[in-house]
Amino acid sequence: MSKDNTTSKPTTPENKKLNLAQLRKALKIFEFVRPYRWGIAVGLFLLFLSSMVFMVFPFLSGELINIAQGRSKYGVSLKQVGFFLMAVLIGQGFVSYYRVQLFATISEKGIADVRKALYSKIITLPIVFFEKNRTGDLVSRLTADVEKLYNAFSVTIAEFVRQIIVLISGIIILAVMAPKLSLVMLATFPVIVIGAMFFGKKIKKLSQQRQEELAQSNIVLNETMTTIQVVKAFTNELFETLRYGKAVDNTVAVSLSFARGRALFTVFIVSVLFGGLFFVIWMGAWLLSKGDMDAGQLVSFVVYTAVIGGAIAGLGNFYTELVGAIGATERIREILEEKSEVSMPIGVGGFSNRQVIQNHPPTKGIGKRLEGRIEFKDVHFNYPTREDVKVLKGINISVAAGEKLALVGPSGAGKSTVIQLLLKFYGVLDGDITVDGQSIYSMDTTDYRRNIALVPQEVLLFGGTIRENILYGKPDATEPEILEAARQANALEFIERFPDGLDTVVGERGIKLSGGQRQRIAIARAILKDPAILLLDEATSSLDAESEKVVQEALDKLMEGRTSIIIAHRLATVRNVDKICVLDGGQIVESGTHEELSMIADGLYNSLSKLQFQHV
Repeated sequence: MSKDNTTSKPTTPENKKLNLAQLRKALKIFEFVRPYRWGIAVGLFLLFLSSMVFMVFPFLSGELINIAQGRSKYGVSLKQVGFFLMAVLIGQGFVSYYRVQLFATISEKGIADVRKALYSKIITLPIVFFEKNRTGDLVSRLTADVEKLYNAFSVTIAEFVRQIIVLISGIIILAVMAPKLSLVMLATFPVIVIGAMFFGKKIKKLSQQRQEELAQSNIVLNETMTTIQVVKAFTNELFETLRYGKAVDNTVAVSLSFARGRALFTVFIVSVLFGGLFFVIWMGAWLLSKGDMDAGQLVSFVVYTAVIGGAIAGLGNFYTELVGAIGATERIREILEEKSEVSMPIGVGGFSNRQVIQNHPPTKGIGKRLEGRIEFKDVHFNYPTREDVKVLKGINISVAAGEKLALVGPSGAGKSTVIQLLLKFYGVLDGDITVDGQSIYSMDTTDYRRNIALVPQEVLLFGGTIRENILYGKPDATEPEILEAARQANALEFIERFPDGLDTVVGERGIKLSGGQRQRIAIARAILKDPAILLLDEATSSLDAESEKVVQEALDKLMEGRTSIIIAHRLATVRNVDKICVLDGGQIVESGTHEELSMIADGLYNSLSKLQFQHV
């Protein structure tokens, strides 16, 4: 029986034409603003209204000239036109204010939903995804790419629509006002459209490259911050500074190319527009000299032409912005379309933590508590990122409910892999793993993992308080339950010595606590979870003798009545377990109790035991 242990890796979008299919996919991102569709409709109406009001000004400009020359056809005075203009400007101000405010509100809420959905998706993806994608790149998608999308939602799309409205209405007005001059002006359109398509393709590619280089610089930054102790221990501050500087320089180089592309496009648009505009003015002056057009018409026409030219230039600029946003959208959609390994309650992002816990308690959905009978049946496995290396080669393990099993052997034998497979971090290549007679791959992953607790060798706590870290095992636990878990973990004594007690802040990754203290917090967290299956991955190997004694006592309490699988390098800690399996080269070479394995003179366990105990 084979289980899928791979996941697709987000790939960098290639340089594609902005075709209809690609645009349709990009528009799926608008699902996040669908709840605000009526607000969008009102905003678009206000946008249309303000744009049409704006188109009155060029006409009034020409009419002012006609009034001044006494040639007005409408019998209005300059004073009346002035009052009308003032009223229009005030109305335009109110409309524009509410339109901008409305779009800003919709954009903020919509992008907040995108961020929540992206984070929820990332956190539910399988371990393989994180092995194939560097943290800095994922952070970049959550920040830089989403910010680019925000700019599109809040400004670019609205302005793009505005320019289209201005362009279409302006062309219609000019066609009615002066058909001959309109044809001259419209002759420049094909050149601009072809130029926009050419530059848009190039700019989209450069925009994607810029986002990728920015992600690379974020990767270096993230790696340096998370391994700062190693950097300082090896005095590699200069090396890391140069590495980050190179990544930033690459970003700058691509950004400058991106800027040059946009600048060339702007020059192209402006040159064509101004050339056309001056030609139109020349033609208008010629018609005016022949008496085929009055001065007011010429002024209105020139202003309308300038407005339309600005709209065309704006369309080109906003088009490049939209193309860049589509590139960012592709990177976001790649993650959103990944297959999650666990489901997330819909709408979690809109609730407080307490509401989520109340509405979706950790025990919800579990039919019954697992007994903890574990069986590995001829399990073969290799890591998806290292397919050429076989890690497990036909492993067979049977653990009764409540039994304690120890896994020992040299480094690289496959001990930690057994733990990771039991946690469903990966699928097996062949064979099967069952718990209580049922394949773990047929169980709901969330419900299954709620029956398991892990105490690792290197405990990484969250940067909050001790209380919050213990509560991670059972978020809805009461205060007496927290205190009892701390007491059983031999942690209550040192916790009470802190001035703030359970509310003591542990620092990032628990840096303010000692190794033994962190281990006991992790044990308290596991006790609070009350799992059926306990996994201990060398939980005491990095501690001094005094801390190990206290932690081991806490672990002994934790293992009572639970199926426990223990990985240990210190064989003294596993002498009293029910069964020991010795792994070597991805296979179980020996199994039995400590006494039974010690009797095998040429056995691997006996050899390891002698190495550790000969000086005791």
